[in-house]
Amino acid sequence: MAKETTGDEDQPEELDPWAADPAGVYFSDRFNVSPQVLEQHGAFDISVVSDLPVFIDPFLLFNSDKDEYKALHGQILDYLRFLRDHAHEPLDSGRIKSWYTFSEVRQNWLGFTVGSNRGHGLGRKFAVALHAALGDVLDNFGDEVITSSSHVEKLALIRKGVGRDTISDLTTNLIKHYLLRYTSEFAVAELAPAARKKVSVPRAKFNYNTQTWATAQYDLPYTEGDFVILTPADLLTKDETWINRSDMLNSFDLLPDVADNDQLRSDVNNYLRTRLTRRSTDKERQEVHARAMLQFPELIDCYIKLKEDTGDQAVATSRDKVLGTQQLLRDQVQRAARDLEQKTDLFEKPWTSYDEALHAVATFKHYVEDQDGWRVINRGNGKAFANESEVQGFFGLLLQASRFDVNREVNNGRGPVDFKISLGLDKALIEFKLAKSSSLERNMENQLAIYETANKTDRSVFVVIGYTGTEILKAERVRKKLGLDEGDAKSVVIIDASPKQSASKV
Repeated sequence: MAKETTGDEDQPEELDPWAADPAGVYFSDRFNVSPQVLEQHGAFDISVVSDLPVFIDPFLLFNSDKDEYKALHGQILDYLRFLRDHAHEPLDSGRIKSWYTFSEVRQNWLGFTVGSNRGHGLGRKFAVALHAALGDVLDNFGDEVITSSSHVEKLALIRKGVGRDTISDLTTNLIKHYLLRYTSEFAVAELAPAARKKVSVPRAKFNYNTQTWATAQYDLPYTEGDFVILTPADLLTKDETWINRSDMLNSFDLLPDVADNDQLRSDVNNYLRTRLTRRSTDKERQEVHARAMLQFPELIDCYIKLKEDTGDQAVATSRDKVLGTQQLLRDQVQRAARDLEQKTDLFEKPWTSYDEALHAVATFKHYVEDQDGWRVINRGNGKAFANESEVQGFFGLLLQASRFDVNREVNNGRGPVDFKISLGLDKALIEFKLAKSSSLERNMENQLAIYETANKTDRSVFVVIGYTGTEILKAERVRKKLGLDEGDAKSVVIIDASPKQSASKV
């Protein structure tokens, strides 16, 4: 139910106990609502200071038991069929802008951007590729006979570089009207008027009568000059979408047998025989397999059929990964962010940007090594370790309490440095590297010096993350060889993210 208010409309919003809290890291904190209430609504508790690396997987709409999700999947296909039916027409600039390009829906705070929610969206390059595909290799979109349905992920299967973020962005735009209504229903039921605002949202839903995108108004959570969109957790995935190009190429040998078509199998085998030899490398085989997919588009449908038949695994896998990510972020990373925010001496010292950088890194090191933070970035047990981007995302949450200007992936001509912390002309840099990297020594010796010159500073911190004892020893040897140490102007900080025993077992 909505929170009760005093009815005193003259009272300043900042005095309303249910108004948005500008210091909150997560939606539940910012809008003073219990995480359990969000969970009951089925919503993912997003960060409202930095994108989180989870994505909408359209297969979870297709494979859902919920009629409303199946209807949404059907609406996505309706739009792509509409584009297919017009694919033979010239693609002028007006049509590109209206039908084929999509801004990132940044208000859902999902994706790869660390330290903000401003991604690139789907521009002209994507528009031209989609138009061409629907007029050529995907001209049977909506009329497939091998699969039980069409799938928007087919674009990612035929075009290298179209990944989960692109598919997620496109899906989000095409079901935006549902996400807005879903969020509005929650906001009206659980948030006071001071924490929400009526917003006219452009391109909310496509009008097939006018063939234009329509604006609609919604009552939405509002903070920092913008509205917020919630996403149901059961639509999200952590890693790749269930249907993805890499998995398709790895499954190539299984595909000709999926379709009951002797001629297709014979044609594909003949195609491979003329292009591969026993000496062909794995890379060459993958390239030939990718070309075969374009030569025989039926193979794409064969792959999708395989994924449809095992769709229940997609639901279970995505749920476990997404909920695990949310729990780890809330219980551990958020605790570290609050710890930094509560440092009583942070604003009492003549603090420089370099002091701020060292302090943040030291807090992160203490969190990882002494407060079980290693469990967030080192999954262990044979599972893939968090990559540099994920580690940077976790660290970025710590910097939200900073009074300094914090910028992510700043590129001043010599490549993007991970973090730049500045206050006027006072600047310091932070760069992350995994100890297992084969280029660790070269990067430790040269990378930050190049970035420092480009950013006109001589203060930086090089952070090395080691996941095993062997990696930690390697990083320490490299640091000693180069004569670098913690506390120097060019500080090297090694963080031991290897698994730790419980104190009771030590």
